[in-house]
Amino acid sequence: MKAIWNNEVLANSSDTVVVEGNHYFPPSSLNTQFFKKSEKNTVCSWKGTASYYDIEVNGQSNKDAAWYYPEPKSAANNIAGFIAFWKGVQVTD
Repeated sequence: MKAIWNNEVLANSSDTVVVEGNHYFPPSSLNTQFFKKSEKNTVCSWKGTASYYDIEVNGQSNKDAAWYYPEPKSAANNIAGFIAFWKGVQVTD
């Protein structure tokens, strides 16, 4: 699977985990130069507290376009630290 935004590959992995229709990419699959930590956090009742990244590619920014669970609840341990995307990021195989 690949996550693409603004004509750049943000992540590429054959080992994504699908939860609620979202592909979660392992941290090692990220092209880290495009990611900047965000201050945003949200809470999911069964996964826990999510943290976010802003995506910055070719001078453009996509605020809070990626999220992950650094310390998920036990039901979501399989995605601990894995990153998912939204806000126009294309996830394709």
